Amino acid sequence: MYTFGAGPLRGEVRLPGDKSISHRALMLAALAPGTSTIESSNRGADVLATRDAIIALGADVDERGEVVTVEGGALHDPAAPIDARNSGTTSRLLMGLCGGQGITARFDGDESLRRRPMDRVARPLRAMGVDVQTADGCLPATVRGIRNPPGGEFVLELPSAQVKSAILFANLSAGGTVIVTGDRFSRDHTERMLRHFGRTIAFDGSTVDLEPGALAPRRVRVPGDFSGAAFFITAAAITPGSDCIVRDVGVNPTRIGLLDILLAMGADFELQHEREQDGEPIADVHVRYRPLQAASIDRELVVRAIDEIPIVAVAAAHANGTTRIRDAADLRAKESDRLQAIAQTLRVCGVTVVEQPDGLDITGGGARPPDRILETLDDHRIAMSIAALAAPTGPHAIDNDACIAVSFPGFIARWAEAQA
Repeated sequence: MYTFGAGPLRGEVRLPGDKSISHRALMLAALAPGTSTIESSNRGADVLATRDAIIALGADVDERGEVVTVEGGALHDPAAPIDARNSGTTSRLLMGLCGGQGITARFDGDESLRRRPMDRVARPLRAMGVDVQTADGCLPATVRGIRNPPGGEFVLELPSAQVKSAILFANLSAGGTVIVTGDRFSRDHTERMLRHFGRTIAFDGSTVDLEPGALAPRRVRVPGDFSGAAFFITAAAITPGSDCIVRDVGVNPTRIGLLDILLAMGADFELQHEREQDGEPIADVHVRYRPLQAASIDRELVVRAIDEIPIVAVAAAHANGTTRIRDAADLRAKESDRLQAIAQTLRVCGVTVVEQPDGLDITGGGARPPDRILETLDDHRIAMSIAALAAPTGPHAIDNDACIAVSFPGFIARWAEAQA
């Protein structure tokens, strides 16, 4: 249990490396023949699951301080099942990677991950000839890969960065062009990183076009994790007296839907020192408190802010009017049912919330300290959202702070520093 207190956020915040980019950097480094280095890789439990998985697949990994060195290019069948723990990215992307490299591997995870759908990856893999066996569409799953797939065109069932990335990873040895259509600006870290690792690839938010080629080892400097920054940015935006700068954070346009949402709500922030680092845009985000107004959020904006919808709900709880969130049904199959989880949290704190099948209607005002310990459902994003919810109205106690280490080790200490 841990209690988050009330108080403005001030000063500078520096974040762990981006989780999504860290996963992809480790996987591509494992495939690329030669030595790659990854600086400032995320050290959360999810990324460590990917590190252990690529070691099991034959990559040589050496960690010294904030630098991870990977000797890649000679992968093989793992001797034991790959334990993805709680990481959907680890399981889904590596199912694709193994599927296109002739590798046979069994994938499993914790109880939460075993409930999350895997057929959205299994179906396109089967279409290209990979044998994928799942447990009623979930883990555990066995992949028996093929070598040198032919390439071709794939249509996404839904705009998903994980499914898109699994298809691309499965076709890195394809003899022909690979085209993926049906996207709606889901995060493009895989496309950017493939280009950084020497591949010829075009992408415009709806279609990806990958040409045949080979990977080359690279140095990757991982920017600060925007999903981690989101909690500091939002808390500062809704808490009187806040004036906070989040340094060196990734501001990839496919990831910063939250900023567009906060802009529509009238938040006071600006991007400073914008620049590019190893194919990814980064900047400092300077945010101050200003009263917010309700907004309507759906479609592409939700795709670009899917991980941040719980913290968007927190902002809505402190905005004037009723905020409507739609097209977010995918959140019901995350570590928890995040729509239900954040709705329940807000109600306990006095906020009026109406659940919809694919979203929430949140009427701002009325937030108050809860009269009970708040349940995180072992979900790191719900736990950190409660920290932001507490900043203007705390104290808020949570039942489990250990789950935060999945993505943001050291979060509580950095939060306390920002509120000091």
